[in-house]
Amino acid sequence: MSLILTDAMKKFFVLPVLAAVLASCGQGAWTPEERSIIVEQDSLMNVLTMPGDSAVLRAKSIDLTQAELRSEELRTLIAKLRYTVTDPSQDGVGISAPQVGLSRRVILVQRFDKEGEPFEAYVNIGIDSLYGETTHGREGCLSIPGKVGTVPRSSKVDIHYTDPESLQILRETVEGFTAIIFQHECDHLEGILYTDRADSVWSR
Repeated sequence: MSLILTDAMKKFFVLPVLAAVLASCGQGAWTPEERSIIVEQDSLMNVLTMPGDSAVLRAKSIDLTQAELRSEELRTLIAKLRYTVTDPSQDGVGISAPQVGLSRRVILVQRFDKEGEPFEAYVNIGIDSLYGETTHGREGCLSIPGKVGTVPRSSKVDIHYTDPESLQILRETVEGFTAIIFQHECDHLEGILYTDRADSVWSR
């Protein structure tokens, strides 16, 4: 026996199911608040600072979905993060999405270990292991202006991340000063600030 759906039956059965499927596809997409931060802010984004913005800076970040990885919003965010961190008013060596109000696992790191020392974006990044010699180096942070500290960090780090261009999951070992930047920026994604790990902190 074949089933023929009348227009009335389609309206009653098919349309609600289609609506539910479309709604589920939209789950995990950028929220209106996130989209506003990404799209409506100037290229030089507002960098959150302690202690006033501690609620956001102390929150744990979440991964981007497949839809978000392919979105124009991510491309815009990466471009604006790069513009912000390299602006003379900031002049940083790394920046994370939480620092501009987005609890998402996106960071930019200046690769001092590569020719030209480029700023590169890392999405859905995580640290797999820390090893090597522990160094105690000087660190500052765009979100804690006017302060510096001495922080113990590992000299080598294994990371995994999604490449924002190919969308492939990649793994890499990084050493030296660049490894320290990765640790600092990945800490931001966990709501951790360098002052939490510092041996000492003082005013510039």
